[in-house]
Amino acid sequence: MESLAYAAQAQPGGGAFGPLGSMLFPLILMFVVFYFLLIRPQSKKQREHQEMLRNLKKGDKVITNSGLYGVIVKVTDKDVILEVADKVNLRFTAGAIAGVREKEEAGTKGSE
Repeated sequence: MESLAYAAQAQPGGGAFGPLGSMLFPLILMFVVFYFLLIRPQSKKQREHQEMLRNLKKGDKVITNSGLYGVIVKVTDKDVILEVADKVNLRFTAGAIAGVREKEEAGTKGSE
C-alpha cells in the first residue's frame, strides 16, 4: 500500500524541459546577462576606438595611454609621431593613442 502512495506522487523535475532544461536555463540566462553587460559594451568601445584611430590626422591634439599629451606630426599605418615639446618628437604605435583632446579643450576654453 505504501509503494502505491509513492507511485501516485508527482516526480520532481518533470517540467517541460526535464531536469537538463532546469539546469541549462540559469546558465543560458547568465550568458545573456554577461553579453549585454560586458561583451557588447566592450566591443562597441573597441569599434569607436578603431574609428578614432582611422580618423587621426596631422595637427590633432591627442593623449596616449601612458598619459603623454602631444600634437600629431605624422601618421602612418601603424605608427604616429607626436610632438610633445618644441622639437621633441616621439614615435608611438597607433594603438597607444587613448583619445583626441580637442573636445576637452573646447570645454576648458569656454569656461575661461
